[in-house]
Amino acid sequence: MNLERFPRYPLTFGPSPITPLKRLSEHLGGEVELYAKREDCNSGLAFGGNKTRKLEYLIPEALEQGCDTLVSIGGIQSNQTRQVAAVAAHLGMQCVLVQENWVNYADAVYDRVGNIEMSRIMGADVRLDDAGFDIGIRPSWEQAMEDVRQRGGKPFPIPAGCSEHPYGGLGFVGFAEEVRQQEKELGFTFDYIVVCSVTGSTQAGMVVGFAADGRAQRVIGIDASAKPEQTREQILRIARNTAELVELEGGITDDDVILDTRYGGPEYGLPNEGTLEAIRLCARLEGVLTDPVYEGKSMHGMIDRVRNGEFPAGSKVLYAHLGGVPALNAYSFLFRNG
Repeated sequence: MNLERFPRYPLTFGPSPITPLKRLSEHLGGEVELYAKREDCNSGLAFGGNKTRKLEYLIPEALEQGCDTLVSIGGIQSNQTRQVAAVAAHLGMQCVLVQENWVNYADAVYDRVGNIEMSRIMGADVRLDDAGFDIGIRPSWEQAMEDVRQRGGKPFPIPAGCSEHPYGGLGFVGFAEEVRQQEKELGFTFDYIVVCSVTGSTQAGMVVGFAADGRAQRVIGIDASAKPEQTREQILRIARNTAELVELEGGITDDDVILDTRYGGPEYGLPNEGTLEAIRLCARLEGVLTDPVYEGKSMHGMIDRVRNGEFPAGSKVLYAHLGGVPALNAYSFLFRNG
């Protein structure tokens, strides 16, 4: 497998730390050892997160092409757009963000706090759009790029979650390489890796990265899109493309993509009771915060799988904490009593 041939622009601190979740493990019976790899504190750029790792492989192309404006898209509380805004500020580039109404939720200050507030503070041109949730290419995004061209700028398009970009999966191939190095230091290997999936490229990159040592099917995706057929198809397509790019021997098969569809409801961005219980449980036992859109759902999935005995006793499970905690501010009513 050959990741080295792709240029990488460093935006992270280095390898993100792996920490044990001892109290959560004990609370759930102590038969499964839970750990977290903390992508939520992987960078000093506006709290970082999984998209910052992905952007390390997209930014060299933007610089090589002489682009002066990063253009991206997401929901109103998108982590992606906040991270793009941070990277643009860091590089001295302009930034246009299309923020669509992907989540059927109305907190009084939903469009003024959390991720979108940070993007505005960092100087991004934030454009609110009423369009609903979709993970494909959008007319509003095309229009934003045309506006940049009209004013004489050169836009660099960064799709939702970086996922439709050909290099969108490379960062998480690197994640798997990083885990292997950390496993050497820890003196053991993880039996399973749990990750949240929506636009697909995070899990796709991991599947390719862990396929190199035969663990593709040990990557357990937890769907948070509530449109799992579309998400699964996207993960598989991106994984196959990424496998070709890095010259993975044997490629990727249908069976390599594991996506648990039990935890994404009621719809994208809306937590269910299990999501909220998982957020509170992890916070109160570990001091580790997760959000209602992404990590709360994957945390729920991991906790539930432990409770149901779906991980064999003695398993060591790595939870990929992808970030997203700033979105908690937009759900203040749900947590008004903690």
